[in-house]
Amino acid sequence: MMTRRELIHRIFALAAWGALNPLNALSGSARADDDEAVPFNKAWLREQAKTLSESKFTPPKGQLPAWIESLDWDGYQSIRFNNEHSLWREGGLPYQARLFHLGLFFKHPVTLHEVVDGLARPIHFSPELFDYTGKTKPPKKSGDLGFAGFRIHHQDDFERDMFSFLGASYFRAVGSSKQYGLSARGLAIDTGMNRPEEFPEFKSFWLERPKSGAENLTIHALLDSPSVTGAYTFVVKTGEPTVMQVESHLFPRKTIERIGIAPLTSMYQTGENDRRVSDDFRPEIHDSDGLALWTGTDEWIWRPLVNPAHMRVNSFFDENPRGFGLLQRDRDFDHYLDDGAYYDKRPSLWIEPKGAWGKGSVQLVEIQSPDETFDNIVVFWNPSEPVIPGKELSFQYTMYWGANPHQQSPAAQVIATRIGVGGIPGQKKKIPSRKFVIDFQGGRLEQLAKDAKVEAVVTASRGTITAVAARPIKELYGWRCNFDLVTDNSREPVDLRCYLRDAQGALTETWLYQWTPPA
Repeated sequence: MMTRRELIHRIFALAAWGALNPLNALSGSARADDDEAVPFNKAWLREQAKTLSESKFTPPKGQLPAWIESLDWDGYQSIRFNNEHSLWREGGLPYQARLFHLGLFFKHPVTLHEVVDGLARPIHFSPELFDYTGKTKPPKKSGDLGFAGFRIHHQDDFERDMFSFLGASYFRAVGSSKQYGLSARGLAIDTGMNRPEEFPEFKSFWLERPKSGAENLTIHALLDSPSVTGAYTFVVKTGEPTVMQVESHLFPRKTIERIGIAPLTSMYQTGENDRRVSDDFRPEIHDSDGLALWTGTDEWIWRPLVNPAHMRVNSFFDENPRGFGLLQRDRDFDHYLDDGAYYDKRPSLWIEPKGAWGKGSVQLVEIQSPDETFDNIVVFWNPSEPVIPGKELSFQYTMYWGANPHQQSPAAQVIATRIGVGGIPGQKKKIPSRKFVIDFQGGRLEQLAKDAKVEAVVTASRGTITAVAARPIKELYGWRCNFDLVTDNSREPVDLRCYLRDAQGALTETWLYQWTPPA
């Protein structure tokens, strides 16, 4: 079974290719005949998913035609969309759909349908949709092969796509920066366990034709895997941020030990708080720098990400969470110095649950990674209630893709975390220790006098906290907290917690960190 790392790497190795190959109105051979039209609505799709779950899982069809199986990287890149064949190119509609060809890493075809006035018609594969500019030439009778996925463009800029679905149940979107970064999935199964995880796949999509002047685009999807089936609806409005309203109905085929709802996937190699893998001219390399949580008890939490030496999983238990997301808070180009990847422009992704999700945990999986080509961060909601066959699970949530999260703490936020040798410079260090420095900005901190009485509340799961201090930093327009941690020779991780308060209460969000002592 392909690992998560291999799949992610293959999907996003084609990111640059996808942005440079525009497709533009389906050819006649790709359009379905009127007699192929069938009624479609969400209730029908939900019933289809339920019925499918009652039968044994059927793996995707076997080998593709030889001319597709033999495609190498250069051959696949040479297949370009014909710019005359975008879906909805005609009629001045606000969105256009452009399709991905099968081949290379994408060998499981998906079926696509266009929905107009409640009737769904299949979109057929045709070589006429593509320009085969290299040595690859399709046979005259290629058959209806299906597609690898699709991407969506908006009339504000038809040259650059706003979101795409490609590979398993992966999808991603951009905000106004038009810079892709982290991604999402329809569902995660057994992520971060001591066995290969399962990758459910969107096997069919239904794209509703937008009306002239429409702000939203509606897409439906059928998900399938050995353990579960699902019916999904995405109502998308592109912009800053790009907003996706998601409705999902899941039907387990068997008991699932660890299910991940609204899973996010990102990359963190090195940053100001973690220099374990830092032999690079760029100071920081990451798509996201932290996990933000808004708990059901109205606490705001910030957990900086790390690239650990070994995989680790942290669970943040909650009831009816109000939101969570992977954010790229640091927007300073000078902190990355990357004029190719532009990590300072990568979007954040915020998940806002709808309704009561009950008890469970936001789980953070951090995986060791040697370089930036591997996505090594996964976040998802894991409900406490057992997932068993015959019991439907329904979740609704909103996704916000953009520079700033839809919801932010009214208190001061963490803007930087730094770690180094403890003690006082110039004095002999009698006991090994580590110094943690946390910078906060915003909220009521901006109105405080420099001599205001501010207390730093710091706790550790083990070890001793010393030299705690909090003071204003004029140059940061905020406050800094620093403390030393003294531990024994154990390599067990230490869970740290910190926030600032005054007589009126908490001044900042809560900073959490898990530090693992070096060998």
